[in-house]
Amino acid sequence: MQAEDERQKNFFNICGTCKINCCWDAKPPITGRREKIILEYLRTQGIYLENPFVHAEYTFPREDANGYCIFYDKATRKCVVHPVKPETCVAGPVTFDINKTTGKIEWYLKIEKICPLAGVIYKDKALLKKHFEAARREILQLVRELTPEALRTILKREELDTFKIGEEELEGEVLRKL
Repeated sequence: MQAEDERQKNFFNICGTCKINCCWDAKPPITGRREKIILEYLRTQGIYLENPFVHAEYTFPREDANGYCIFYDKATRKCVVHPVKPETCVAGPVTFDINKTTGKIEWYLKIEKICPLAGVIYKDKALLKKHFEAARREILQLVRELTPEALRTILKREELDTFKIGEEELEGEVLRKL
């Protein structure tokens, strides 16, 4: 497992005070590989969560009765699986879409009003570049590993309040899944 600092910057000083709750109704996609990593992490940390994943059109963390991700600790406002959390959680507030017509993956950043972290990152171009590199790596790994059905399903989910920050050619094997 990669060390946390290699996989993501810890933005808790910003996210821990945010009242927007991106961990509510999020349903981040989980690949089979990421599920195993998270389950192993839970086991080694002595954290017991009954049936932490929902296996539907795609796999995602179960939600509690209030719609929060099962990995979200409301008391600390932290993710209990932070070092191994889902790829899209590491990437946030960077998100993506795939344009089948152009064969490109399009990169988006959430606007500051829905994600204060996005504002901080956007104002610091060096930080944006560094975070985007991590987000890009995580998301490209995710889209390579997702099943075709899972990828098609998550691409249907609208990401509102974002703006495009770039695009790039996408691998043929990923495009064939669509």
